[in-house]
This record gives sequence, C-alpha cells and structure tokens, in this order.
Amino acid sequence: MSEKKGAKIFKTKCSQCHTVEAGGAHKQGPNLSGLFGRQSGLAEGYSYSTANKNSGVIWSEDTLFEYLLNPKKYIKGTKMVFAGLKKPAERKDLIAYLKSSTA
Repeated sequence: MSEKKGAKIFKTKCSQCHTVEAGGAHKQGPNLSGLFGRQSGLAEGYSYSTANKNSGVIWSEDTLFEYLLNPKKYIKGTKMVFAGLKKPAERKDLIAYLKSSTA
C-alpha cells in the first residue's frame, strides 16, 4: 500500500467532491475527516441520501475496500456518482491515504 499513490488517486478522482482535513467544507460529497470507525451518513452538516443514512455501514479498511469497488452496488440508493475503483491495489493505496489524512 502506498499512501503517496493514494494521495494522487484522491486528488484526481475524489477531491472534486470531498475534503479530508478536520473542519473542511462539504462539497458535493461530505468532508471525510474522522471517517474510520464512523457510521455512514453521520458527518455533521451534510445532507445524505436515506439509503446512506440507513445502511448501518461502519467505515473500516474492509468496508471501504468493498464500497470503493462499486459504491452504487454497495449502498443501493446512494447519491454518490463515482463509478468505483476496479483495481484492488488502487483501492488499497487510496485507503492508506485516507487512513492518515482523515485521522
């Protein structure tokens, strides 16, 4: 897993909709600060889909690995329009970056 590669993936595929820093703004998607260990749909001040709020997913390396493959399949009814990352190595790199940048 490469945090550096993950940062590049975040910048090119995620940063147009998400921020990671504590207190960062919500964009089209929620700020991801404090993501790990949090239940989906609970970032304060963001308007989530009902599907996301009711999914009960607790974000961890494992749940993110599956979610990032195909978000619309993992949480049916999510408003996240991202198609997903098919390559396992890219998902692992992105998760490594998210783990350090959202803590």
